[in-house]
Amino acid sequence: MAGRIKEAGMSNSSTLFATKNTETCPECGAELVIRSGRHGPFLGCSRYPECQYIRPLRAQSDGHIVKVLDRQLCPECGATLVLRQGRYGMFIGCSEYPACTHTELIDKPDETAITCPQCQQGKLLQRKSRYGKTFHACDRYPECQFTINLKPVAGTCVICQYPLLVEKRTAQGMKLFCASKLCGKPVAESE
Repeated sequence: MAGRIKEAGMSNSSTLFATKNTETCPECGAELVIRSGRHGPFLGCSRYPECQYIRPLRAQSDGHIVKVLDRQLCPECGATLVLRQGRYGMFIGCSEYPACTHTELIDKPDETAITCPQCQQGKLLQRKSRYGKTFHACDRYPECQFTINLKPVAGTCVICQYPLLVEKRTAQGMKLFCASKLCGKPVAESE
């Protein structure tokens, strides 16, 4: 396969993506070609560097519609709801955006009964990062910005009296540790 690419005269990656497009440059009238850059593919003028016109491939790169949800209506305006891909993952939103800004989470965070050890007022919620990793955070965010990547367990560290433990997989199986970054000591089996 690599031999075929070199035979065709496409040895470097920037020319691999330089495919012809039917659009013309609005500044000079030359053809636009698809190029690959540091932030992904884009349209650029074929007369570069004389003409430096560029444009993103998608007009709306954030919040684009993935699927129309038939028979599901927006509770605020009555328009059809749509599934959108946003910066932080998929979400449900109104099809009449920006006139209506109604949004819904697909996966509602799971609430635990564990009190936040930092502010002592909020409860810890299980959330997912934009990369799909699970973490726990205080439900009073942004007032309290406590987060932890391991599974929290109600309890108190016998060494430093920190009011939260975490469950961690070790070579000997699942063990409990102090959730404090300053302590982090394992909890005795009798706990």
